[in-house]
Amino acid sequence: MGLMTFLRNRAGYIIIGAIGFAIVAFLVGDAISAGKPFWAASQKVVGTIDGEDISIEEFGPKVEQSLAQFKQQYGGSGNSQMQAMAVDNVWQGEVANVLLGKEYAKLGITVSSDEMSDLIQGANPSPLIVQYFGNPQTGQVDRVQVLNTFKKGMKDPKVRPQILALEAEIERQALQQKYSKLINNSVYVSTLEANDEYLNRNKIANFKYVTLDYASIPDGSVKLTDADYSEYYDNNKKRFENPTETRSLEYVSFSVNPTKEDSAAVKTQVDKLVADFKSAANDSLFSAVNSDVKIPYTYITKGKLDPAVDSVVFNLPAGSFYGPTFSGNSYKLAKVVDTRFSPDSVKASHILLNPAQLGGVDKAIKMADSLKALIQNGASLASLALQYSVDGSKDKGGNVGTFTRGQMVPEFENAAFNGAVGDLKVITSQFGVHLLKIDKQIGNSKVVKLAYIEKNLMSSTKTKDAAYKKASTFLNEVKDGNFATVAQKSGYTVGVADKVGPSQGYAAGLDNPRQLIRDSYDADKGEVLDQVYQMDNAFVVARLTDIRPKGTLPLETVKKDIEPMVRIVAKGKMLKEKMDKALAGAGNLNQVGQKLGKPVMPIQNMVLANPVIPGAAQENKIVGNVFGSQPGKVSKAIIGEAGVYSFVVDGFINPAPLANTYKQKEAMMQSIAQRSLGSAFQALQDKSEIKDNRVKFY
Repeated sequence: MGLMTFLRNRAGYIIIGAIGFAIVAFLVGDAISAGKPFWAASQKVVGTIDGEDISIEEFGPKVEQSLAQFKQQYGGSGNSQMQAMAVDNVWQGEVANVLLGKEYAKLGITVSSDEMSDLIQGANPSPLIVQYFGNPQTGQVDRVQVLNTFKKGMKDPKVRPQILALEAEIERQALQQKYSKLINNSVYVSTLEANDEYLNRNKIANFKYVTLDYASIPDGSVKLTDADYSEYYDNNKKRFENPTETRSLEYVSFSVNPTKEDSAAVKTQVDKLVADFKSAANDSLFSAVNSDVKIPYTYITKGKLDPAVDSVVFNLPAGSFYGPTFSGNSYKLAKVVDTRFSPDSVKASHILLNPAQLGGVDKAIKMADSLKALIQNGASLASLALQYSVDGSKDKGGNVGTFTRGQMVPEFENAAFNGAVGDLKVITSQFGVHLLKIDKQIGNSKVVKLAYIEKNLMSSTKTKDAAYKKASTFLNEVKDGNFATVAQKSGYTVGVADKVGPSQGYAAGLDNPRQLIRDSYDADKGEVLDQVYQMDNAFVVARLTDIRPKGTLPLETVKKDIEPMVRIVAKGKMLKEKMDKALAGAGNLNQVGQKLGKPVMPIQNMVLANPVIPGAAQENKIVGNVFGSQPGKVSKAIIGEAGVYSFVVDGFINPAPLANTYKQKEAMMQSIAQRSLGSAFQALQDKSEIKDNRVKFY
């Protein structure tokens, strides 16, 4: 199985520069800015980061590698969301590479050759070396195996790029760690800050309050003026910073889900399959040809199949036929070819021979037979593996570890699970000729060998053509801009995809929208996109309703969005006036409550660090005022998140003096340090010009 197999199974895709900056990507999330104009960028430039162009030639392969990694991690063939994740992963890595790389150079941060050697084979190896070469149980790294892998890998043109990528990733992580430590060492917490934090978390307030909640005023009774909108906008301008340009769309979907006629046609086809399947001379060939989902023709353990099938076939004897049963979106048929009890897992060793080096498969088999005879006569498999095996396991005495069904190629798996402990078997697989020794078999459970067919419920060509025709007719009718009117007249539902970013792989109600999103960034506001878009289960016609540019959005753009908040502010003014009248002349909070017809609510054990009033809301302003007030004094009316409040403090309970100021400081510095790298990276972005042209390519 060799070095390539080792790297594939143990390391996956070592690759992408973005992995080295996983911490940064996690901390900053979507903070990376995107720029315009797209049309001004080169046709081959995916983006420009602080003056450095990122070409599609270098960006594209990294995306493919990242996508392959996601497929390996999450399974499946990759959908539009997974593609968008891969693109964003690589883009964040490129931004980090450029901006942090310049910082490293400016600060003189480097990784010497001695440091690199220590990170790969030293006493304190890189986390990546531990991850890929460490023992899963002990975490210990076999340095001999690491050195052999790197030495052989550099000589193999197929493996060399992965080795170089791993080395580059180790270096990047080391640089980032040095930079992070440099920033963290600049963090300082004063004694005053430590004591304030301690009090905020431990000082207790007990108080009572009366509230007039916003829900007590019907929305319809509040008349908003332009001055109300302007006042709210001016007081909250920072909320309207748009980090990247977005598009909003309205659309109509024309479903291509199977009709009753489609379902009946598929059922007829399945019924015919049942008859043919029962009488088929070659079960495995028949199922392979006719199934929409391929299941390996080998023994499988319980839990691997659809529950509707899995719950039944393991109770059937060999020769039984099951189905058709419909679950998910497909009909299932199964022939139970054989049943048996089998180990749950096997521990094995092997010697792998390369037929190309020995003059062909026949000669390799003869060599394996000779080695088998030597072992049967007392020779050590471990010694012979070290001398003859071409697999990476040779340095471990040929030990390939413990594995379950489905982890090895079928020939190797069948020999390991169908034999007995101590057996020596010569087998041939796609990797070469193996001399396999079964060292241990663990557990025992029932397995079945099935000939299996799944037939998906699919829409007919007639159904798809009818949906496309409707969509095309609608597109022709709405080109003059009367989108909503025509949709309403035809009885179609208009969906909305709001504030869609250029690199998004999803949009509300749309299951495969990337091409639609890309085209929307070449359209003008109000324009109907000039084609019918095919989604997974529908054809879609769309119109661009809004463009929100990067930067501070004007009041006209956000006016509709802020209407609920403006209304709350207006209600707050109305309720404050009502509360002020109740407070006038009142000697205590009970009198205020009586005037308003509201109960006085007691609150116990409130701390400033958790300003949530039970049954109300998180009220930072109210609780902050509570901790700044004198006991026994009725407060003025205060506008909060859920309503307008007045309160009176019953008293405070102060904690014991802070016993260990150093420990408090240390905890606070650790908390700040966790955010410091992300904050530093954001600052680098804020002062850099980043032009993101990905939407033109993905």
